[in-house]
Amino acid sequence: MSNPDPNNRHRHPSWPPPTDSKPIPPSSWAKKTGFKPKFSGETNASNSGQINRIPPEPPQVDLEAGPVRPPSNGVVQSNNVNATVPVPVPVVKDQTVKKRRDSDGVPSTNGQANPAPGTGTEQATQVRRTLRNEEVVDGLVVDDEGFASRHAHMKYELRDFPGLVPIAVYGIQHYVSMLGSLILIPLVIVPAMGGSHEETSNVVSTVLFVSGLTTLLHISFGSRLPLIQGPSFVYLAPALAIINSPELQGLNGNDKFKHIMRELQGAIIIGSAFQALLGYTGLMSLLVRLINPVVVSPTIAAVGLSFFSYGFPLVGTCLEIGAVQILVVIVFSLYLRKISVLGHRIFLIYAIPLGLAITWAYAFLLTEAGFYTYKGCDVNIPASNMVSEHCRKHFSRMKHCRVDTSHALKSSPWFRFPYPLQWGVPVFHWKMALVMCVVSLISSVDSVGSYHASSLLVASRPPTPGVLSRGIGLEGLCSVLAGLWGTGTGSTTLTENVHTIAVTKMGSRLSVQLGACFLILLSLIGKIGGFIASIPEVMVAGLLCFMWAMLTAWGLSNLRYSEAGSSRNIIIVGLSLFFSLSVPAYFQQYGISPNSNVSVPSYFQPYIVASHGPFHSKYGGLNYVLNTLCSLHMVIAFLVAVILDNTVPGSRQERGVYVWSEAEVARREPAVAKDYELPWRAGRIFRWVKWVGL
Repeated sequence: MSNPDPNNRHRHPSWPPPTDSKPIPPSSWAKKTGFKPKFSGETNASNSGQINRIPPEPPQVDLEAGPVRPPSNGVVQSNNVNATVPVPVPVVKDQTVKKRRDSDGVPSTNGQANPAPGTGTEQATQVRRTLRNEEVVDGLVVDDEGFASRHAHMKYELRDFPGLVPIAVYGIQHYVSMLGSLILIPLVIVPAMGGSHEETSNVVSTVLFVSGLTTLLHISFGSRLPLIQGPSFVYLAPALAIINSPELQGLNGNDKFKHIMRELQGAIIIGSAFQALLGYTGLMSLLVRLINPVVVSPTIAAVGLSFFSYGFPLVGTCLEIGAVQILVVIVFSLYLRKISVLGHRIFLIYAIPLGLAITWAYAFLLTEAGFYTYKGCDVNIPASNMVSEHCRKHFSRMKHCRVDTSHALKSSPWFRFPYPLQWGVPVFHWKMALVMCVVSLISSVDSVGSYHASSLLVASRPPTPGVLSRGIGLEGLCSVLAGLWGTGTGSTTLTENVHTIAVTKMGSRLSVQLGACFLILLSLIGKIGGFIASIPEVMVAGLLCFMWAMLTAWGLSNLRYSEAGSSRNIIIVGLSLFFSLSVPAYFQQYGISPNSNVSVPSYFQPYIVASHGPFHSKYGGLNYVLNTLCSLHMVIAFLVAVILDNTVPGSRQERGVYVWSEAEVARREPAVAKDYELPWRAGRIFRWVKWVGL
């Protein structure tokens, strides 16, 4: 509606505006619009370790009382003699938790929930933060240098010792919550190698043993962060590609499993030695400059997306059990995630083991009720030997839906000690080893993101490039041990670590070390491996669908350290993800006619590309390497992302460049030195190697 009064009409300012006009600062705009830089309680930090803080408002000074002096002996004092009686600030003393005092003064909550506003504990915490010029931004305690020094809601941090019983409970809880990542990979690769139920049980026990051993080594002499080492999904796709190599497909008999395992062992040992060389020579300190959240995010997401052809097609073999498995885990992890029992969100933390137990019991009831029992049919007889058409028709349902088809628990011994070279002497082929060398580089990229994200939660500062190189080098040595013991995959930092730490709020490395000792003892009980090997295949596929979806989400969550809304980053991530799906599809489908008779199951067909890929030179080994690498989704995603992110112009804040602690600053700060220095003065070994120590 127009204004009839010409004097009150809106006058447009002159254009262009005067040069002396000052733009509204972002902080004022954010306050006026009510913008909050977080979604669903997650941190939206930028600059990967440095948080852009809103400038604090000037304090309201009481002119009568005068400025408030720093508290002395727990009492806040004032300059005004007529002021009210000084209010003592209670000092919380905890005899159980030995908190470190040299870096922070956050009082212990002794494992309880965060103190309510207005309590003495919160007042004491606020006073200490005022003295250190700290504030809480999105749940992270930020000091006057802008570093996110630790998480405000963590129960126990890196060097905390809450007592023997609490760390034992939390250590076991940490491993149980990550049970799916530890046991599911052997249940996929051993049957693909033609292994029996007994061999699956032995490999599961070996994986548990090596995971506990390598975790102890990595926490003690690697990055020193509370990160569990284990079989990573990064190694699953290349392992399946080697298993389905043309020269290994023609193997038959009882020695097929051992021969393929020795091939995997040789490739893993060479690739892991290359990773150790990257770390201990300091090359990783140089390569890490090229690795940023925009590179890590699509690379890890592509690992989860690469198994879409394996997940639900196998669930569909017994839909009434596989679909129930997926739905139960979804209900626990999403709809019931806020339900707390004794201070623990059991449905969120134990979604995988609880979902597995409930679905397994449901499938057992269906089996005992006779839903999968057909007259005159025996599931132990191969379908090719069945005479009755009726039995051949229902053989698939009997095989995949019944829970009593596995004899792993009965055949496994009570005690078994995994030992090196238990499958024989490793076999070395340069073409398979070269594939694993590239995979070990992708594994290092995954670990870089895990180091940075976990350090923001539990440590006083992010690690130095030397500590990062030391961690990658020791991961390579741990994978060499995995190759010697014969786990079928390399050993690396599991991506799920960061999520587990954030959910359980337990960052004490002592608890993870104690849990690793418990895992080693558990692996010596052969019946445990037999019990895990008895999990029906369709339930394994259902759990893997959830795990791979979560892995994709965890990969994309690394974008929170960069400007996720930037068109530059959006295009780079989008191109990386699209080509990571499209390019491997071209290689996997090349040369295969629709009516071709392939001897492997449909969900393994993407991994036989080495026999029919587009590269056809006179060098067969080179063809194998190029066809296999170009069919791996994570390799394509990494190549596209690392090239674009390091060639397309963009500011450090926009790219979310990882901020690592400087070595000189780390040596001067006692808290950082105690977080990352090696125990028992072992750091003297690396004192002459500047790129591996602090």
